[in-house]
Amino acid sequence: MPAPKKALRRSLTVTAAALTALALLSPAALAAPGPSASPSATPPASMSTVGGARLGRPGTQVDLAGGAPVLPKDLTARSWIVADAESGDVLAAHNAHWRLAPASTLKMLFADTLLPKWPKTTKHKVEVSDLAGIGAGSSLVGIKEEETYTVHDLWLGVFLRSGNDAVHVLSAMNGGVDKTVADMNAHAEELQALDTTVASPDGYDMPGQVSSAYDLTLFARSGLQKKDFREYASTVRAKFPGETTKDKKGKTSRKPFEIQNTNRLLAGDYDVEVYPGIAGVKNGNTTNAGSTFTGVAERDDRVLLVTVMNPAKDDHNEVYKETARLFDWGFKASGKARPVGQLVPPRSAAAASPSAGSSGEAGGTGKGTGGTKPVAGAAAPGGSSGVGVAAGITAGVLVLLAGGVFLINRKWPLPDLVRRRTRP
Repeated sequence: MPAPKKALRRSLTVTAAALTALALLSPAALAAPGPSASPSATPPASMSTVGGARLGRPGTQVDLAGGAPVLPKDLTARSWIVADAESGDVLAAHNAHWRLAPASTLKMLFADTLLPKWPKTTKHKVEVSDLAGIGAGSSLVGIKEEETYTVHDLWLGVFLRSGNDAVHVLSAMNGGVDKTVADMNAHAEELQALDTTVASPDGYDMPGQVSSAYDLTLFARSGLQKKDFREYASTVRAKFPGETTKDKKGKTSRKPFEIQNTNRLLAGDYDVEVYPGIAGVKNGNTTNAGSTFTGVAERDDRVLLVTVMNPAKDDHNEVYKETARLFDWGFKASGKARPVGQLVPPRSAAAASPSAGSSGEAGGTGKGTGGTKPVAGAAAPGGSSGVGVAAGITAGVLVLLAGGVFLINRKWPLPDLVRRRTRP
């Protein structure tokens, strides 16, 4: 299709989507029921309708028009969502606004809130108080008291190892856990993630701490507009500073050790293949939450976000398997299934300028993550070779202005892909 016609068709499509999203932002649509006192085996009969009335209904919501394939039959998760990262179209959802424990997927909101606060070269010497209050059984990257780390080191610990110790150190740098929780709740409200209540910045199970598949997808979409967020989320493995030691002669040394991303669709596992085109984002697992995961992947100029919460199957990798099946369905259904809702824009988009952010960045230092090995997965099927390179991710950000509704296309350049590493 010639470029002008394609651009016109795209403009009409996204304008219609934007108008639909605007219509859904009424006070009634934004009203969300409060979280239940304890987890329930069944979703509430009425949930938030942020993003569309159908997203507030329990059960699966999908409109298989235009020859769209049927959904996978073996999905067991309590809640999930498949959305187009560029247009914000929700292609299908299951209990999208069910308020559930989020586990470490909440670290996406933590990162999106705090990443812009310090240059990655900033150094911090860890005090004993920085590591106070970490929950028993927490995932840790291995931070030691009285050792000095850069902010870059700490973010590697957050994204790759889901280190609650790294989260607590960064929270201490931000003025403490309480302030960080308040900052995260305020940012969630700005993103219109109204299902979310933060009680602990690391996602550790706490009374009243909830989010939803819809909100987690908003966090991922917002975070991925930051270059540093994208690069950390797509890093498979990196070196992390070890503990300072002293030999018999009194000479000190500090050897780094390797850490690997716990996102199995990015790093792979014995029964999980690296997903073609994967570029992050974050996984989690706690007693209350079960397994949770939000991922982003690109194929044939389509970029999808998938969030899966708490599969019923007793398999620690089931969350990745169900995510992969939903990605497969979403790529086949893109352009065929009618949207059942929209990912809403941040509140501040109403005051944004049409020219703002034309560089594609919405925060972060833009200096990359030197010394790491970023990856965005293996080649997508249908390529001319066994290993391919994704050109980038395109994101759409709704900008609501007094004179009308516009959609600004922002580029999300991903780190270069690397050839899949052989695993033992």
